[in-house]
Amino acid sequence: MIQLPPDIHTHDPERHDAVIQLTPGRDMADDGRVYSIGIHPWDTTVTDADWEQLLDEVSRTSSDRRIVMIGETGIDSLRGGSIPLQTMLLRRQAEISEACGKPLLLHVVRAWPRVLALRRRMRPSQPWIAHGFRGKPQLAAELLRSGIDISLGEHFNPETAAMIPAGRLYTETDTSPAGIDEIRQRINAFRSEKKFN
Repeated sequence: MIQLPPDIHTHDPERHDAVIQLTPGRDMADDGRVYSIGIHPWDTTVTDADWEQLLDEVSRTSSDRRIVMIGETGIDSLRGGSIPLQTMLLRRQAEISEACGKPLLLHVVRAWPRVLALRRRMRPSQPWIAHGFRGKPQLAAELLRSGIDISLGEHFNPETAAMIPAGRLYTETDTSPAGIDEIRQRINAFRSEKKFN
């Protein structure tokens, strides 16, 4: 698997120690920064979007050495376009993830049963990572059993933080102004309290 930095997801294009979220068509710096590229569920409200062209752009860009992940993509039941459209875009980006051999970063809101069903059908070989996870330990356990890894950000459930195996846990700043070291320290404090090994 590709070696990811400690901050696997940010929307701040100035961070150099993170995977920066990139929208198709945007430029990348050539100064050592790394990126993820994908069609976000919130962007699916654009009625005149050419989805095939955008997917082609994600696919073409995915081979660039600066791209280390595909996404964020997923299904958001509270915001975005139709669920069938979001599901199609998730499936196609999961296929791109498989084709380029890079992990898939997931944005999922109240739609985990749909995402898990898609994962069972696709049987991907590349890691899928649930980003910004705030859910309860029971849902985290279900995702882990299905093969989905978990990334925690500034806001997280302490009980969940304590139960994720070290090799399946990622961290991120997302839209937070806090640094990744501060976020990691908070997460690790809860993990140490529970004496998780």
